[in-house]
Amino acid sequence: MTATSDVQADNTFTGTGTIKNPATGAVAGTVHWTDPADVPQVAAGLRAAQKEWEARGPKGRAKVLARYAIWLGDHRAEIEDLLIAETGKSAVDAAQEVPLILMITSYYVRTMEKALAPESRPAALPFLSIKKITVHYRPRPVVGIIAPWNYPVANALMDAIGALAAGCAVLLKPSERTPLTAELLLRGWLESGGPDVLALAQGARAVSEAVIDNSDYIQFTGSSATGAKVMERAARRLTPVSLELGGKDPMIVLEDADVELAAHAAVWGAMFNAGQTCVSVERVYVLEQVYDQFVDAVVRDVQKLKVGAGDGNAFGALIDDSQVAVTEGHVQDALDKGARALTGGKRGAGSGSFYEPTVLVDVDHSMQCMTEETFGPTLPIMKVSSAEEAVRLANDSPYGLSAAVFSKDLERAESVAVQLDCGGVNINDVISNLMCTTAPMGGWKTSGIGARFGGPEGLRKYCRIETVVGPRTNIGAGGNYYNNSPRALKRMNTMMTKLALIRPKRVAK
Repeated sequence: MTATSDVQADNTFTGTGTIKNPATGAVAGTVHWTDPADVPQVAAGLRAAQKEWEARGPKGRAKVLARYAIWLGDHRAEIEDLLIAETGKSAVDAAQEVPLILMITSYYVRTMEKALAPESRPAALPFLSIKKITVHYRPRPVVGIIAPWNYPVANALMDAIGALAAGCAVLLKPSERTPLTAELLLRGWLESGGPDVLALAQGARAVSEAVIDNSDYIQFTGSSATGAKVMERAARRLTPVSLELGGKDPMIVLEDADVELAAHAAVWGAMFNAGQTCVSVERVYVLEQVYDQFVDAVVRDVQKLKVGAGDGNAFGALIDDSQVAVTEGHVQDALDKGARALTGGKRGAGSGSFYEPTVLVDVDHSMQCMTEETFGPTLPIMKVSSAEEAVRLANDSPYGLSAAVFSKDLERAESVAVQLDCGGVNINDVISNLMCTTAPMGGWKTSGIGARFGGPEGLRKYCRIETVVGPRTNIGAGGNYYNNSPRALKRMNTMMTKLALIRPKRVAK
């Protein structure tokens, strides 16, 4: 059973598509696929509307974003019902998305005026202080956002809100597996008084390519392999990109950790949204002193989980059977190589794209479950002899999105954290860096380029930097022009050299 019943081999979508719930097979709704040939016209309309949107300034845009946040809060139940119908999520997982967007929007409404204000910069050297230097943050006209299916609200709006706040227009291409939620989000933007600076392009690869070809900046979230293709396509027009890609996030449990807390965190971090989270806990390294205690606590927690869509369940279905197949393959590979499944180890009974929560032990780095992104409800746990071994194994990966370290000694935990090659580390928690809206979120290595929402960087990334240099006085310009005598030019260059070397000579002593 798939989320889209009309997926074609060449990823071409035409006409109207039927979207089905991967948990039940029930029809969630229909969508009209965008003709790729129409995307340039959509982008042109956004480009025209963006000029007035930019002219409103941060204060004017903040009012619209604030009204949109209120609409999202008022329609949260409707949004979450559609999320469950479209993705097969549990109610508790679906309930996480809107609050995150409200947090991000609230932060930007409060900070965007300051973050986007022109900045005065001092002169590099005193003799250059005759110049006034101002840096302006000018929005790129059209930002193309290509969003994935695992969080149809969060992964679309956490990027769109920042781009809209910066003064850009947004061309959003949601996943072809979850197009319905995006239609509802667009309806909310318009009903809350938003201008025509947010538009959708519905479809798969051909539409994504058209979005890339007609945007001035691309924010992509998805697999590392597809991210490379997006970057290659964008490079044809030198379009800048920000990529949040795959992850294989490690969790390290030191011997002095609160084992109960670590076990609770590992189970939630691995199973949340059926493991379909870029920052899922995908592998755990546990010091041998507490290994048995940790494994027992994890198994106890997992055995209490109830799997199913909607209310009363811990987590729901995977997005479709292709994702179930990936999870099945990783688990079977581990079992064939000597691992043991203490729970689960097979797809759910009955219909729907479910996979049982699976705890794997006796694992090592010869197994796909420890080296490749699973994106399913699995939790492989490996015993290690030292923190140094845990760090080495955690870094033995092409991915570097985020990680977690558990220890009662916070200074030691932070020392371990800064040895990990990734964009964010949580101490005595998992996934919490996503809630830290004052800091950017991004990955290292094949987990991405650039950063997503968070801090002033989350707005400025969508801007072009324009530096304006003006005179502070009516004197000082022209000292190096051709109309000066050779002797005067020589004196000028000699003076500049001496003045520029004052500090290097002082520091070099």
